[in-house]
Amino acid sequence: MVATLVRRFGDLDVAEEAAADAFAAAVARWRDDGVPPNPGGWLTTTAGRKALDRLRRDRMRDEKHGLLLRLQDERPDEPERTIEDDRLRLLLICCHPALPMEGRVALTLRMVGGLTVPEIARAFLVREATMGQRISRAKARIGAAGIPFEVPSPEHLPARLDGVLTVLYLVFNEGYLATGDQAEPVRQELVLDAIRLTRLLHGLLPQEGEVTGLLALMLLAEARRAARVSPDGELITLDAQNRGAWNHAMIREARELLEQADRLGTARRRYRILAAMSATHCSALRAQDTDWVRIVALYDGLARLDPSPIVLLNRAVAVAEVSGPRVGLDLVDGLREALSGYHPYFAVRADLLRRLGRTAEAVDAYEQAIMLTANRAEKALLSRRRDALVTAGDEPAEGRSAPLERGGPQPPADIPG
Repeated sequence: MVATLVRRFGDLDVAEEAAADAFAAAVARWRDDGVPPNPGGWLTTTAGRKALDRLRRDRMRDEKHGLLLRLQDERPDEPERTIEDDRLRLLLICCHPALPMEGRVALTLRMVGGLTVPEIARAFLVREATMGQRISRAKARIGAAGIPFEVPSPEHLPARLDGVLTVLYLVFNEGYLATGDQAEPVRQELVLDAIRLTRLLHGLLPQEGEVTGLLALMLLAEARRAARVSPDGELITLDAQNRGAWNHAMIREARELLEQADRLGTARRRYRILAAMSATHCSALRAQDTDWVRIVALYDGLARLDPSPIVLLNRAVAVAEVSGPRVGLDLVDGLREALSGYHPYFAVRADLLRRLGRTAEAVDAYEQAIMLTANRAEKALLSRRRDALVTAGDEPAEGRSAPLERGGPQPPADIPG
């Protein structure tokens, strides 16, 4: 709805406020009148009227008055099939190169992904107030720069691609394992939105290997959905998942996409590397058959592109599988200052300490991870692991790790996707 309103009225604030007003009107009206036969159409029509009302209130401003005259349109709303095109248009607008990269990503997550400011702040490991200011500045800059609300020409698309891909995968990541404390640990509507928009982008840019790689990565992650959460709501780590429950048709499609990306001959980049890691995991018939040496090599390539603390944390998990938990722990401990508020850091550290027989320290690390996460499925898993150590004492050292499974572009402490 917001994307459609932006296309029609060309103003992000008008679109957001009109959509919110329409939902408020629905809360008031539908309680007494009942839900209309076409709720989406009712909301869209009402939002359009609310936007026109606001523009009428601003008619003393010449530019708003001229816009109002152009927008007096009694034609029926466009068919439902145009909505996804509107969202792709809005995605590309918000990722205009005139905006700084951090502003592009934050604004698009808010406007296109529908994430809240706290959710976006957690994704970037910054304070909510900082993120709110970042989004407000990006909106203001769009207006001040006169950025047109239209799909850029094909030759201008590559300049926006990095921001678009980052946004799509951050939306996917928030759906794949939500950071908030809502009832459902997986926000499937965000996952499907991200995949749908990435498919549209892939159709628009079929020769872009990174778009192809991102779509493959999302499909490899989504293919495991049925095996990721237990019936009682606890996260199931990759090593313990029922691989027969994975969607193998989706895995085959993802592998075909990766082969397509390889045929394009473009340099291997972030999302293609991450997708190659995920494909390596999905190729193992059993968890113990995983080719960790290959995964470490892929992480080495990723770290050359982006030596961020989260990438290095995930690389440490893979190194621990090849070289042992003591080597992995040394790498993890070097990241403490950078990741002191990041719960997967403590979950990884707890698991490595457990494997080394340092039970008391492992319990403390689990406690910190539990305190920092809000996702109920993760909290349940971490609590059970902590309780097992408290009640049973040391578990066998040097056992295989079972890190948390998340899906971010630099996926926390397990496998990409």
